[in-house]
Amino acid sequence: METADVIVIGSGQGGVPLAADFAKAGKSVVLFERDALGGSCINYGCTPSKAFLAAAHAAGRARQAVKLGVYAQVEVDFPAVMKRVRSIRSQFNQGTKRRLESAGVKVVCAEAAFTGERTVSGGGVTVQAPIVVINTGTSSSIPDISGLAGTPYLTNRNFFDLQQLPPRLLVVGGGYIALELGQGMARLGSQTELIVRGDRLLAQEESDVSAVLLDAIAQDEIGLHFNATVQQVAHINGAFTLTLNNGEVLDGEALLIATGRKPNTGALDAPVIGVELDAQGFIKIDDQFQTTCPGIYAIGDVAKQPAFTHVSWEDYRRLKAILCGEQRTRNDRVLGYAVYTEPQVGRVGMTLEQAQKQGIAAREVTLPMAHIARSIEWGHDLGFYRMVINTQTNLILGATLVGYETAELVHVFLSLMEAKATWQVLEQSVHIHPTYGEALPSLARLLVGDDMPTCPNV
Repeated sequence: METADVIVIGSGQGGVPLAADFAKAGKSVVLFERDALGGSCINYGCTPSKAFLAAAHAAGRARQAVKLGVYAQVEVDFPAVMKRVRSIRSQFNQGTKRRLESAGVKVVCAEAAFTGERTVSGGGVTVQAPIVVINTGTSSSIPDISGLAGTPYLTNRNFFDLQQLPPRLLVVGGGYIALELGQGMARLGSQTELIVRGDRLLAQEESDVSAVLLDAIAQDEIGLHFNATVQQVAHINGAFTLTLNNGEVLDGEALLIATGRKPNTGALDAPVIGVELDAQGFIKIDDQFQTTCPGIYAIGDVAKQPAFTHVSWEDYRRLKAILCGEQRTRNDRVLGYAVYTEPQVGRVGMTLEQAQKQGIAAREVTLPMAHIARSIEWGHDLGFYRMVINTQTNLILGATLVGYETAELVHVFLSLMEAKATWQVLEQSVHIHPTYGEALPSLARLLVGDDMPTCPNV
């Protein structure tokens, strides 16, 4: 049995920098990875999906330019699109490998399991260390549907291995992955149908966010089936046939399952050494990422942290600081995220409903995109900007932005909230005209009853 200073299980966006930093500091570090280096972000998440959407949204914007008086004939070379996606994925993957090698991390390419107190085994290698960090992430949760098992269905894991554009795509799900990939495929030329269990898209977001995306999806001519579940799947002669609970039958050459995520904890045998899991299999941690077993920590979505790459990376920064003696916690941050549909959704902090449920005296203001000069000029009228404030302290509690490139704009609110600025700071700001960002001070000015300054002498 080997000994080390640190063991890291999983090479996601938290595990890799943590392993590299400790190795560079002279510590002996062993990292176990059962699959491709880089975790889900690089291999079947952020990196390939955003490279894919770059092509998809370019095609979609070209087609929708007709309302500007521009008529484009769009031809999509789908094999070339996917070849580029895989090339970028490979580039990032190799970069992760070089980073670990240059730092001096010992990488064991095998599935890991706990075999004793802070002892991990995999690939014929057994290592013991005083510190073990679990960063194994999550994977697709596959529903128990009759006939589905054994068929060549897609998940976000194998989606980017597609070689040819399926003429018809069936998507089961109505969340982030379903909408991003479903809209992307529709924009690249696949006739797409979404089967949604509930009565709206992105059910975890505010209802008017769902309404805007419903309009956008309709413009892309995507079929929608709400309050629907799949009762039966058949795959015959290269085509899928889905039978829904309402008796409707849908056919397509490809089927994407995007119905949620499950933690990758099954192979770890974590409970054997005292690491407790919750009812869903996620690892229980305290405010400083420690599990119920001393010396063993967990970061990222396997520990039920919000399932975003930047959260896992910030978990790494916090855990590293904690292990070096600093006073940090997993919640000492302002959390933002985005949905890369068209239009985008940029979110940070709390909604009004969330604030009120916590007993906070709160108020929200909303500015439609159709009231913003740049939006009118560029033809981007779908969406809105919204801000939530604490009426007692004037602090900004959160923002919801739905519109063109709002994943970028939401950082204005994120930074203001991190600085504990009041909404008056935004209201007093002078933003450039004409820009989308110009509307953010206008949004704040709604709190004083007018979005334009007035002169009492006029």
